[in-house]
Amino acid sequence: MGVLFFLFWIILNGRVTTEIVIFGIVISLFLYVFSWIFIGYKPQHELLFFRNLPLVIAYLFVLIKEVVVATVVMAGFVFNMRDIPEPVIVHFPAPVKSSFFQVVLANSISLTPGTITVRVRDGEFQVHCYDKSMAKGIDDSVFVHLLKRMEESF
Repeated sequence: MGVLFFLFWIILNGRVTTEIVIFGIVISLFLYVFSWIFIGYKPQHELLFFRNLPLVIAYLFVLIKEVVVATVVMAGFVFNMRDIPEPVIVHFPAPVKSSFFQVVLANSISLTPGTITVRVRDGEFQVHCYDKSMAKGIDDSVFVHLLKRMEESF
């Protein structure tokens, strides 16, 4: 995390000089220690993240693929005026237990065109789908399987 603080500092400054690097190192170390002491951040979290980085990268690739596929499906609805969509709201139990991973799943569903997560409450998802064909398998998608694997390893 300290490296990310330093890189953010460099990006915000827009140039690299000796003073900027020295101040960046000092400020990054200060923020790293601050987050460690007051926020409860631990270096073990960082090691755990890097250990699970292949799963995170796989999830990002699946997310991009699903967004592209859903975009093509939505374009088909837009350009084919004969097909009238049948909107539906789907309710299903949360497939992941952690609130963090529930938020990640809700955001992933909302990022894909044609679906919006309306509510996540009491372990239940409520998702609006532009067409009922988009609702098939939403509770057992590739997102869910990868998030379950990530939740087990975190």
